[in-house]
Amino acid sequence: QVQLVESGGGSVQAGGSLRLSCTASEYTRCMGWFRQALGEKREGVAGIYTDGGITYYPDSVKGRFTISRDVAKNTVYLQINGLKPEDTAMYYCAARTGGACNVILDYNYWGRGTQVTVSS
Repeated sequence: QVQLVESGGGSVQAGGSLRLSCTASEYTRCMGWFRQALGEKREGVAGIYTDGGITYYPDSVKGRFTISRDVAKNTVYLQINGLKPEDTAMYYCAARTGGACNVILDYNYWGRGTQVTVSS
């Protein structure tokens, strides 16, 4: 059972930046970030292939969100720049043990989430 622990959320003003971190208890093929705003469906915002570093983003966040990883630490990061009030959500780290890493796919393991709140 892979365990994931997120950190780095908080409250920021619009236009600011945050860096979220997630450490996994063991290696997984893919790691990703998802978010869910109150009353909304969960949305995948970034995925990364741990070994090759290939990344995946939906069009809605391209240019503002950057996922990266530290393979030695089993840690993935999500840098969010130009934060907007609509980015307010619980952000979840997730891991996938096989197949492709696109965040339109189902992920196997989930962290508890870290809250990001953006004020205007």
